[in-house]
Amino acid sequence: MQDTQEKIVWQENGSGTPLVLLHGIGSSAASWAAQLAHFGQRYRTVAWNAPGYGGSTPLPEEAPEVSAYAQALAGLLDRLQIAKAHVIGHSLGSLMAARFAAQYPERILTLTLASCAIGHAKLPAEERARMLNSRIDDVAALGPRGMAEKRGPRLLGPRASEASIRKVVDVMASVDPQGYAQAARALSQGNMLDDVAALPATMPVQVVYGTADVITPPAANERVAAARPGTPITAIPDGGHAVYVEMPDAFDAAIDSFLEGHDERP
Repeated sequence: MQDTQEKIVWQENGSGTPLVLLHGIGSSAASWAAQLAHFGQRYRTVAWNAPGYGGSTPLPEEAPEVSAYAQALAGLLDRLQIAKAHVIGHSLGSLMAARFAAQYPERILTLTLASCAIGHAKLPAEERARMLNSRIDDVAALGPRGMAEKRGPRLLGPRASEASIRKVVDVMASVDPQGYAQAARALSQGNMLDDVAALPATMPVQVVYGTADVITPPAANERVAAARPGTPITAIPDGGHAVYVEMPDAFDAAIDSFLEGHDERP
């Protein structure tokens, strides 16, 4: 589906209370196929393609802040007539989700931050530049498919099936270099910890990660939870970074357990 004003493209399944899925930097709405099928049985499940991904128009800024993605999400939800939703963000999508929740807390039913990409704002300038340039240089030198073949397999854990690896690589290979570079720059200046610490105490928030994640390791996810004392954590054994692709049953079960008792009819 496509928004006719700003060309935000999304996938949707089901009806009822809205549940919104935000993908990571090397991904798209297509990566959420298992969750669209599972949660679409009970929720109006929406997986967006962030600006610059999956046919969605890139943001106008060369180096957008994370707030620009939060505003784009708010605009899409307005046009879908979604006042509030369960929001699930993965990796860079968790950075966007946390900023959206901080800017629009009244629109959050629950917030799940999975495989948390904290952002690089607090790193030394040289380290930030190295990490940013590494991403942009890879896609420039190798192209999306070459970058995906290089980076994609690292997103899975030791028990990942060949089908899961191919899914992650194929989705990553579909990224648009412009949208990917914009998202990389947003990641470079993002700081999820401050956003999470600022969330209302009444907002239901959880952190989910795979114990074999080498992209956003367990310690990073635990830092996010610690920024808001009392935040529950679900650690999925042997799960890699793209744990929702690799182990959808375990991931979806963690979400189902969390959502129980927090449902709300739109």
